[in-house]
Amino acid sequence: MTLTVSTNTVRLTRTKRTRAKSIPWWLILPAAVFYLFAVLWPSAQGMGFAFTDWDGLTPEKNFVWFDQFIRVSKDPAAMNGILHTIVIAVGVTVVQNLIGLVLALGVHTKIKSRNVLRVALFAPAIITPVATAFLFKFLLGPTGSVNEILNGIGLGALAQNWLGDPDIAIWAIVGVVVWQFSGYSMVIFLAGLQGVPEEVLEASRVDGAGPFRRFWYVVRPELAAALTINLMLSMIGGLKLFDQVWVMTGGGPGTATETMSTLIYKNAFQFNDFGYGIALAVVLTIFVAILSGAQYFGLNRQGGSK
Repeated sequence: MTLTVSTNTVRLTRTKRTRAKSIPWWLILPAAVFYLFAVLWPSAQGMGFAFTDWDGLTPEKNFVWFDQFIRVSKDPAAMNGILHTIVIAVGVTVVQNLIGLVLALGVHTKIKSRNVLRVALFAPAIITPVATAFLFKFLLGPTGSVNEILNGIGLGALAQNWLGDPDIAIWAIVGVVVWQFSGYSMVIFLAGLQGVPEEVLEASRVDGAGPFRRFWYVVRPELAAALTINLMLSMIGGLKLFDQVWVMTGGGPGTATETMSTLIYKNAFQFNDFGYGIALAVVLTIFVAILSGAQYFGLNRQGGSK
């Protein structure tokens, strides 16, 4: 009797797997066709312009093959833009996720105002980046509210030309991005925290584990998926950041905050050097793909080894 039941169970399991594998591939055909014509085909056409000297206005296009990419490798502005892009991406990724994790741990407690705090901390993330950038452009101006408050409380020595000082401007942009999207990271971490079994936490308390040990040995491994998602999103967002940089500084003062995204916009739409702008965009795309892919597989390997 037992053997019969076991055999039936195995057959049922195999049947379910077979049905799962035999799902008709044409079910995804409508979405695949739309994706092909709305995303892949325009992207491929756009990448083709990187091999031309097209100015974006006239119908004449001359193929120059890899000349635009060679030009990128020799352009000091492009190298400077890559450096600033990396600085912003790393700064945003590290600080935003640290703050987001701390906020998630704080609102995951049983305080009565936790729901209100969650809404308040997440609220900046729903504001459009352009509106946020314009707001902070005025707040961080030489006579803006930040400096006025510092002067008013006797900390005038800390007042700075936040967006006009080449040594500070890029960090001011990082601070604005972190302020806006830390709540976004908090929500993802919070979802991970809610998946930690309460029984395991209680058992660790009974065994005498303190708050730090509970976090490191019990909570942290359960946050692997949330951490991977947050790091991926914040890194990719930092690498392609444009709105805040363009509105707040326009790449200045000088070239102190010039990024790949601002260089792409300037060359393609201000200098009418469309081919070179697309070449920069292709380089940025490859750069994002390599870094995000390496980060993803590295985090997955660490998660698997645990």
